[in-house]
Formats: sequence, C-alpha cells, structure tokens
Amino acid sequence: MLNITTKLLKSILLEKVEQLAVEAGEAIMQVYRREFAVELKADHSPLTEADKAAHVIIVRGLQALTPDVPVLSEEDTQRFEGANADGFYWLVDPLDGTKEFIKRNDEFTVNIALIEHGQPVLGVVVAPALSLTYVAASGLGAFKIAVDGKYVAIHTDPAPLEGQPWRVLGSRSHPDPRMADWLAALGKHSVQPMGSSLKSCLIAEGRADVYPRFGPTSLWDTAAAQAIIEQAGGRIVTCEGKPLDYSTPAQLLNPDFVVWGGSVLPSPAY
Repeated sequence: MLNITTKLLKSILLEKVEQLAVEAGEAIMQVYRREFAVELKADHSPLTEADKAAHVIIVRGLQALTPDVPVLSEEDTQRFEGANADGFYWLVDPLDGTKEFIKRNDEFTVNIALIEHGQPVLGVVVAPALSLTYVAASGLGAFKIAVDGKYVAIHTDPAPLEGQPWRVLGSRSHPDPRMADWLAALGKHSVQPMGSSLKSCLIAEGRADVYPRFGPTSLWDTAAAQAIIEQAGGRIVTCEGKPLDYSTPAQLLNPDFVVWGGSVLPSPAY
C-alpha cells in the first residue's frame, strides 16, 4: 500500500510527465498540419520528422525530471543499458501509429511509461489530434483528462452478459488472418478498427470490451496503455493468459496478446 508521501510524489510525477507528453503532441501537430517527408527505418517501418521531434522533447524532459532513470525510446534503442539499480526505466513511443499519422486519420498517440521491476507503474497516453489524454499510476487509478483540464476517473465495463455482443477493437493497419478464428471462438461480436494505443484506452474507459493483437508489437507500443488499462480494472495478457513482461528490454518484441476490459475472461482461454 502506498503511503501518503509516495502517492503525492507519484501524483506530481504523473502531472509532469503528462505535460511533457502534451508538449510532444504539440510538436507532432506542427508537422501534421503541413507537408512532411517519410523515411524508412531498417525494419521498414516509417519515420517522420514528427517522430524525431517528439523523441527529443520527451527524452530531454525525462532526463531533466529523473536524471538517474534511463530512457528507452523507439527512436534510440542502441544506448539503453537497462534499468537502474532500483529497477526503474522509462519506456517511450514518441509517436505510436506513424502509419495513421501518415494517413492523416488522427489515430496516433504519444506513449510514456515508467517501468518498475518489469511492470508499468505509471502511464501517459496523449492523442494530440483528438485532444485526448489518459493517465494512470499504480495506487492512484486511471483518468481521462477532460477539455477543461479536470481529471475524470475511468473504469472498464464488465464482460457482456450472455447473448450480448462483445465490442471488439481491431488493428487498422496490421490485419492478421488468425483474427477470424479468434472472433469465431469468442462468439457474438462487433468489430471497430482503430490505430495506436487508443484501443486500450477506449477499453479502459468502458467504450469497448476486448482487443486481440496477433503479430509483432514492441514494448513501447503497450506499456503506457497497460498501466492505464490495469488501473482502470482490465488487463493485458498473452494468449496463454500470462501478463506482458518488460523486465528484459533487450527483447523488444511482445508476444501476441489480448486486452480485456471485463474482470472475467471467457472460457476457453484464447
């Protein structure tokens, strides 16, 4: 159980990280509103000047905020040497959903997570084009920040009642043939495609029930949203039901996983 001092410090840290993510989002939007070039990285994923600008803002900000906590960002994986002596590191995706950014469909986010001993304990997700911000920290809960700046507590919905359809979110830019079989086993459902970590955030606030993800994702794609979904009452687990783990960041890829909103998972497990 967190003591009052720890809660206060974590609340202050969460607010400062949220401000940093919003600043990065503003830099992204400056690029979004004009023409921009697209590069391809070694893994053939796209890269824009917006990714780079957000990376610089976030890394500099986090280093100033917590000089003793290392930062692992999607745009700089080579210099990261692991968590500090206390088991902490920052895990950052400066622009999650670059493909959505390039398509100009607004479904992209800034993701910042604090990892402690392999698990996300603080997360901030900002969707700058949609003016959406989600924040969470262990012991504090999960919140959506309203337009007026107020923190509104969010919670997942229970699993659908028998006979009611599952509200499923699917990847907009990364389809997978295994999805059809998974959905058939799930039962009655409706599917809405969406980009970036917004899918997990919508489940966290009770606007959807489940998001299955097959195919490669990286640690920085899920960590911030995992902090939010867990504090809202849901979970992200592998298809075998095991929690995602961030204790070995040298292994940058996640296994297949499912984001569940309800506290009760359907049977059989998928």
